[in-house]
Amino acid sequence: MVEWAFRTSKTVELEMRPVHVRLASRTRGHALVIMLSYKIVQELALRWRDLNATVQEGLDELKTLCMTELLLHGKPLCNCIPRPRDSVQRFLEKAQVVMPDALPRRGVQVATRKKLQARRKTR
Repeated sequence: MVEWAFRTSKTVELEMRPVHVRLASRTRGHALVIMLSYKIVQELALRWRDLNATVQEGLDELKTLCMTELLLHGKPLCNCIPRPRDSVQRFLEKAQVVMPDALPRRGVQVATRKKLQARRKTR
């Protein structure tokens, strides 16, 4: 079981790779996040076992969830979540997740494709 846990922590689901940090507290923090993620993977595997799907297959299904931005006179009002497909709904039900009908619009833009090089110090 320990070997399986170690192998799982290095797979696509968790991607624990060597992290080059200088502070011991950051290294411990990274390991803590990975171990918490591993516990989530274990729980999802337990809840989805009768769906005859791996955790990765379930996560791939959940990636297809989307939302629609609702505009009123050209201005964003809220983000609506359409009813998920039946296959996605089964995974959500087994994980005991209830999706809201809409999410409030906060006006915050999130960009995850920023390059880190511009913010790093050069040696």
